Amino acid sequence: MKSVLYCRPLARKAMLPALTPSLGRVVAASRFSTASARLQATPAPMPSQSTTDSAASPPAFTSAGLDPYRPGFFNALDRIMKLRKKYAEHRHLFVPGEEMHEVLKSIGATDEDFERLRQVSNHLGKDPTLPFREIKQGRIVYDFGADKAIYRTEKQPFILSKDEGFKRHDSDSLREFPEVADDLQQNSVLHALLRFKTFFIQDLEIAKRPAQDYTSDKWICTLFNVRTFTSDDVLGEPALEGVHSDGVDHTMVTLLGHDNMTDESAITLIHDMREEVGIPIDQTKGPLVKGVAQHWDFLDTVLIVDSERFHSLTPVRRIDESRRSTRDVLIFFTRKPALEGHASYGVDSTVRHKTLPMRIPVS
Repeated sequence: MKSVLYCRPLARKAMLPALTPSLGRVVAASRFSTASARLQATPAPMPSQSTTDSAASPPAFTSAGLDPYRPGFFNALDRIMKLRKKYAEHRHLFVPGEEMHEVLKSIGATDEDFERLRQVSNHLGKDPTLPFREIKQGRIVYDFGADKAIYRTEKQPFILSKDEGFKRHDSDSLREFPEVADDLQQNSVLHALLRFKTFFIQDLEIAKRPAQDYTSDKWICTLFNVRTFTSDDVLGEPALEGVHSDGVDHTMVTLLGHDNMTDESAITLIHDMREEVGIPIDQTKGPLVKGVAQHWDFLDTVLIVDSERFHSLTPVRRIDESRRSTRDVLIFFTRKPALEGHASYGVDSTVRHKTLPMRIPVS
């Protein structure tokens, strides 16, 4: 039985033989898996489940503060709803950058800001625990209640725990990152990306994680602007932790650019939750790979129902060994507010940022 890949196949020249032999076998096996192989897999612990609705009825939201007179607006909404349907059915989704560009422009992004966004990763700060990464972080609330807005919150430490499916040397540690500034947060493309994600988190039945408030009309979004690089001194690992979960309900990753990066770099494998957490990507089981994708073009975007899928990535490798390679992305981790017992309880403020305010209406 074929295991259908709902993400775009490996981009450009990144064919299976170009991968390491072991990883090549994993990806190849993912294309043709048998029911018996799936049944023989050892289940991994999963979050408590809610009934998932593959049909995904339309969300009960308005036009997310958008201008219906903007050219292409209704066509963009139709595209988004078709993408939402695929996401609801398959629990992960790849959207090519060219399509993202058209959709984002129709929901508020300007031509000038697309060009500015390509450069924003040139001004990042040092990652506190990973020597191959430069980074900035911002916390955002989607408030679908009284405020009906997407807004920036005050700075808070960040934590991911082993219990959430994240095994790394800095798991369960509070980390502090440099803050996202106005060069990114006031960019109309970022605003459009935040609006775009609105359509994928509202009224979609997913597996529920423990100690999150699913009765709340708010969603917490942690935004990261990340540059992963490889140099003479370090190998850039977009997922040093191997197979993992991001500890949230929905993950979205959008590519801003890359330089001097080989075709087999930063390939994303999406795994069934029966895969073993923490193992390297080349040790994963082909029959448990649900999808394969590679961010290559500007704005290429992957969305994952993080409470129902694991994922892993290959390292960033250099074409020209005399200079470093880079890969720049925006990462959007989105979940319901933390309750007592959650790793983020106590560092999950919804108070507005006083010096870096941002507000985007959603009605």
